[in-house]
Amino acid sequence: MRYVGLLFLVSTTMLMADINVVVWDEQQPRQKQAYSHFLGNAIARHLQDLPGIRAKSVKLDDADKGISTGVLDACDVLIWWGHVRQAEITPEDCLPIIQRIKEGNMSMITLHSAHWSTPFMEAMNARTRMEASRRYPRTQDSPNVVFEFIPPEGRISPAYDSIVTPAFLALQRRGVVTKVRVDLPNCCFPAYRNDGKPSMLQTLLPDHPIARGLPGFWSVSSAEMYAEPFHVPEPDTVVFKETFAGGEWFRSGMIWKIGKGKVFYFRPGHETYPVYKEKLPLMVIENAVRWMGSTVSQ
Repeated sequence: MRYVGLLFLVSTTMLMADINVVVWDEQQPRQKQAYSHFLGNAIARHLQDLPGIRAKSVKLDDADKGISTGVLDACDVLIWWGHVRQAEITPEDCLPIIQRIKEGNMSMITLHSAHWSTPFMEAMNARTRMEASRRYPRTQDSPNVVFEFIPPEGRISPAYDSIVTPAFLALQRRGVVTKVRVDLPNCCFPAYRNDGKPSMLQTLLPDHPIARGLPGFWSVSSAEMYAEPFHVPEPDTVVFKETFAGGEWFRSGMIWKIGKGKVFYFRPGHETYPVYKEKLPLMVIENAVRWMGSTVSQ
């Protein structure tokens, strides 16, 4: 009976569809300081060698900016890396990405400087709008709540002492909320330092699937520091906390549920440091792909 059960388990595993991963990369020339064939290709090649995963790399200069309908239709998990050409992807370009995430047909992983990528910003805007509707629902007593969503003024870093976005200002008449001003998330932080010194990550949730096999404390050999507060919606889960040589810290592994899909932000990964040649950051990516890919609607 034990043999039959094992045979059934193996057969079931073999019948499971592979997880389809698309790694999007703007392929900035500076990446060649650390990756001879670009960062996105390095991640895709690593994932291709793993069982149960099919991965391909696309780039901004591909047809349809690398995110054609055909590419997205064949994608379970989208990994995004961008830096200096973020604005070349428009909010309109991202509508199919956000729709697929909401419907549970795709999840997204954003890396390092992709905090300012358009798909991540649009995903955070979508989560903020959901939160606004949850906080201030239209009810029988307040059926005409008006929302005013205020976008940040471009990709500009916030000051340390500024309000942390997203922020909500609800106005009421006779105790009934009638208008809500929502400052959408800036998706940035007040300070960064590109000194290349090591950083230390703490695994806050060792039982989370993304943390599988990770030690309680581990390091990245070269890092660009980002400092809290990170102007994003409150995440559902924080898996990793990262600390830096100057004492700064950052929530470096955060998960949001957006509709039926998920978004995971992982902070390490500056383009001139070979972070994605290191064992443990690659393990995080693999774990995230397997967990998020397994929950995508087939």
